[in-house]
Amino acid sequence: MKKRLLALTLVFLTGVLHSISASGQDLDSLMEKSVKPQIVYATATFKSTRVVNGHSVERMKKNQLEFRVSHRFGQFDTGSYEFYGLDQGTIHLALEYGLTDWLEVGIGRSTFEKTVDAFGKVSLLRQSSGAKFMPVALSYLASTEVISLNSDLAMKQNFSSRMTYIQQIMIARKFNESFSLQLSPTYIHRNIVQTEIEHNDLFSMGVGGRYKLSKRIALNVEYFYVYRGSAGANNGNFGATKYYNPLSVGIDIETGGHVFQVMVTNSQAMREGGFIGKTTGAWGSGGIRLGFNISRVFSFSKH
Repeated sequence: MKKRLLALTLVFLTGVLHSISASGQDLDSLMEKSVKPQIVYATATFKSTRVVNGHSVERMKKNQLEFRVSHRFGQFDTGSYEFYGLDQGTIHLALEYGLTDWLEVGIGRSTFEKTVDAFGKVSLLRQSSGAKFMPVALSYLASTEVISLNSDLAMKQNFSSRMTYIQQIMIARKFNESFSLQLSPTYIHRNIVQTEIEHNDLFSMGVGGRYKLSKRIALNVEYFYVYRGSAGANNGNFGATKYYNPLSVGIDIETGGHVFQVMVTNSQAMREGGFIGKTTGAWGSGGIRLGFNISRVFSFSKH
């Protein structure tokens, strides 16, 4: 009698356990069907709206305002009399505002050629995974620069001669939490150039990378190869002036609402029409400069 009772008990418990297991599996299946796959967007491909000198795919979010101060000292090869460039300086001030989460506008003023610039940057694609896979982020930049320095007779006589127009596409990918890479094909049209052998149109391919060294510190490297058409066969020599491709190496330091970047670069200008088309310093001969960027973000969102 006891053996029968024990056998019946075992059969009953086995059936109960099987029912519980089947119910759990059915519940998991229902949960998987009811929960839709989510879109996961890549964030902080770059920590700032700039890689070093050039724009990054990042932009201000809606109702956010960035005040940016950029400074470049003189060239190292000026020697001890100029304290290796620290006695000299070029400044660029800029305000950049997010009209929407995908559109940013900005204005700036530079002491280099006393230039005023304005731009719009549109985020066209965002890198994502999950329900929507997009391998890269894509942004488009349109910028206009006006030189107010009265050093050229043609510029004094014709205002349109002062204008420079920039079109740029930024294609970036964040490969992991530490490494990001960006390509920046760029077209620049200058209404007037300094010599007859220079072309008004410039084409450039920029490459920028970011490697995260710690939670708040990252290494940024940026290089622009400039194609000057048939004039480039002269190795960048235009009369008394020789131009070089801009190369910059910077360290990003994030401190709350501030992003501080210190860099070494062979470019004096801090806008595309200047550092892409008019870089005269050479790394190999000490024509490099110490510089920094400081940005502060203010939010006007109710939330």
